[in-house]
This record gives sequence, structure tokens and C-alpha cells, in this order.
Amino acid sequence: MAEESEQPRVRARKIGRVRIGLNVVVQIVLVLFLAAMVNSYAFKHYARWDFSRDQKYALSDKTKRFLDSLKDKMRITVFFSPNTPITSDVQNLLTEYQYAGKSKIDVEQIDPERNLSRAKELFDKYKVVTDESLLVLDYNGRNKTVKASEMADVDQSGMEFGEGPRVAAFKGEQAITSAMIDLVEGKKKTLGYVTGHKEAALSAPTSPVTMLKTFIENENIKFQELNLLDQAAIPADMNAVMIVGPQYDFSDHEMKVLRDFWDKQGRILVLVDPAANTPRLRSFLDELGIKVNDDRLMAFVRTGIQELALTRDVQAHFLGDSQVTKRLADVRAIFVGGTSSLTLDPNRGRAVNIRLQPLIQAEKGYFAETDYNSDNQAKLQGDAQKAGDTPLTIAAAAEKGGSADTRVQVNSSRLVAMSNSTFIQDNAIMQDQAALDFASGAVNWLLSREQMIGIAPKIAKPLTFSLDPEALHRLRWIVLILMPLIPAAIGTVVWWQRRV
Repeated sequence: MAEESEQPRVRARKIGRVRIGLNVVVQIVLVLFLAAMVNSYAFKHYARWDFSRDQKYALSDKTKRFLDSLKDKMRITVFFSPNTPITSDVQNLLTEYQYAGKSKIDVEQIDPERNLSRAKELFDKYKVVTDESLLVLDYNGRNKTVKASEMADVDQSGMEFGEGPRVAAFKGEQAITSAMIDLVEGKKKTLGYVTGHKEAALSAPTSPVTMLKTFIENENIKFQELNLLDQAAIPADMNAVMIVGPQYDFSDHEMKVLRDFWDKQGRILVLVDPAANTPRLRSFLDELGIKVNDDRLMAFVRTGIQELALTRDVQAHFLGDSQVTKRLADVRAIFVGGTSSLTLDPNRGRAVNIRLQPLIQAEKGYFAETDYNSDNQAKLQGDAQKAGDTPLTIAAAAEKGGSADTRVQVNSSRLVAMSNSTFIQDNAIMQDQAALDFASGAVNWLLSREQMIGIAPKIAKPLTFSLDPEALHRLRWIVLILMPLIPAAIGTVVWWQRRV
């Protein structure tokens, strides 16, 4: 009986081991399956972050929105020699385009020096006749090339000393995105720059609007001068008109051409110089419900316990209720060179079916002074105390025949007016990114390209490190006293422990 009772125990023990083995195998299979699923999901759904100081490869919001709007796939063929200084930069940037494009961007890398047959095949297909490194963008049967020289400013001043070329500025995103827009939109929009009233010339080598011109052309917009005296009407192929700081007034003929353009769903950007005498131009804006007041914005700022200083540079903030400035909501900027206030008359605008919207308002503490040439500080302080808290508008938008619902696309006349003409000139753009962003938002809204409104690519700024005399004094004591004392203290502690 004892022997019979031993056998079931052995069989039960064997069955337990089999179950344990199967359980371990199942667990291993499940772990491997879960790991494979996690890796598969992570491969298809992942995020990228750029923690670098200069955000060299981070795409702007504008480029990302444009890539989201692509309906078909875009193919990019890269013909870059490894010896090109920006080869790695272009490759890294295109990786960001592929990630942001969400499978809408295909990139093929070809080394023309190694893969000769494939390079020749595509050169013949795209009619490439240059030996320079380049990209070829192909979209719906249309193609466009972007050369390496268009994507970077290369400093070759060290060549005579045996040094290689140095990339001074990388402009890959501007060049590539501009070419993409050109392909998708097909024909370029045209923006007329009105001349003949002592405005800054576009063609002058030292023009204060050189950077603005370059930026607008990189937006796939044709920017050309326009003299209204020579025109019976605004050319039919001109989509919008820009008026920047005229020093002399428009003639009756020019105003008629401008009014006819507005009545035929024209698009106009006006930056008025408050110091210029332009009654006809101001009267036109007044008809639309935007009155340019004969005053100057200024404020008193405290420079000491009981000291006040008068400033005529206006600090203002952008309002986010409009398509023009929605990407700049609550951003602050400085307006130099004299700024007057704008009075919006919604009743006058409503009578002619014009909807008005303020875009930029001065910060609290500013007042509109009508006696702006006065040097009487006591009088100006008194005027400042009498001024109320009413917001002072310095830029506004007007739309005739449009819809308040942004989802509804209706043909309309559009206008953006600002009472400061120096804000978008080079000296302002170099100091404040907001000027470039405002120009982008205004022009793209006028051209009905709301999807392109956004933060412009960042202007590269060198990293600087400066110390005031007090900081230099502290640094000297740290270097000469504190740093030598640290190893001396450690050595003393070690010596004392060994001695004990």
C-alpha cells in the first residue's frame, strides 16, 4: 500500500513542473509580443524635440502648417556632394521635413560622384544643367531646383590663409519652403510697392527695406515697384498694393486709381508717416472709418525716485482677435520714429459694409499729445494726467464685404493701416522679430493666404557674454582666491586625516 501511494505523488510532481515550464514559456512569449507591439507603435508614433541653443533645424510654425496643408506627396531628390559644407545641415533639415510632413515627403539621397547612372537618369528627367549641389522638388508633375548657394551664406575670406569655406548663415528652411510654396501654388502672387512720393526705393543697395523685400520674395511673392501716375488702373495681375511712409501726398489721379482698386476687391497695406503731410491719403482712410489723428503717442517713465523722463518710443502689444496678428497675441514691441493714434469709427464703416478691427494698441501710461512739438515738461505732464485709460490704437484692419466667420471664404476688399512707417524697416526688423512677423501676417492676410500666417523663421543672433565692472570684480576674486582655495582645503583635510 505504501508503494502505491508513492506513485501519484511522483506523477503530481512531474505535472507541476510541466505547468511551470509552460507558464514560463507563455510569459516569455507575452513579454516578447508586448515589446514588439510597443516598438512597432513607437516606430510609427513618436515625437522629436530640439534642445539646441540656436534651434538650427527646428521648423517654423509656418512651415509646419504648410506641410499639413499638402494634399499630395512631394518628392525631394538630393544631389549633394559630401564635400559641400552644408551637406549634413541639409540632411538633418530634410529629416525634420519628413517628420513634420507625416508621410507626405519622400526624400532620395544621391551622391553624384558615386551613383553616376542614377544621377544621370534624374538629371535628364529634371533638365539639370549645373554641377552645383542642389535639391530637386517634384510635386504633381511640376519641379523646381534649390541650389546650395541659395541655402547658405558662405564666408570664403579665410581661403587665402589656407582655411576652408565657413558657413556664415544657414537659410535652408526659407529656401526649401519658398520653393515648395511656389510648386503648390503654381503662379506667384504679385505685391506692388508704391513709389513716387519719396518712399524708400527697393532697388537701392542701402535701402532700409532690403530685408523686407528679401523676406517677402521668400514667401513666394513677386515684389515690384509701382508708380500710380503711370497707370490708368492697378494692373490686373497685381494682387495687393503696399504703401510705406510716403513723404508727399498722392495726386487726385493716384487717389482715383487707389479707390477704384479698393472698390474692385483690392488689397492695400498702408504705413503712414505721422510727420508727413498727406491729407488725400488720410482722407481715403477716414472714409473707411480709420482716422489718423494729428498727435503723437508719448509717456513719462520714472528714471529715479523723483525723476521722470519723456519717451516718444511707443511700447505696444498685438491683439489676437484678428487673423493678421493672432500668432502675435500679447507680444510686446517697440515702435520708434514717431507714432500717432488711430480712431476707429465703426458706425461709418458699418454704413458701407466695412468691418474694422484694432490690431495693435499702446501699453497703459501712454497718452496722445496734440501739442507734440512743445518742450514744456509741466504742460506735457499735465496732459498726461488728464488723459484717460482709453486704449490707444496704432494699427487696424478693414474688410469690406467679408464674413466674420473665418470658415466662410468670401471675396472682399481688405486693408491694413498703421500709424508708424519705420516699424518694418531694416533697423527695426534687425532688432525685433515682431516686425517681420507682423509684415508676414499682414501680407498673407491681404493675399488670402491665412494658412501661411505665422512666426517667421528666426533671425540668427550671435551668442554674447558681457559682464559689468562689478561682475568682473567678483569674477577676479573667484579666479584668484576661491578656486585656488578649494584644492588647498581638500589637500589640508587629507593631510590632517593621514597625520591623525
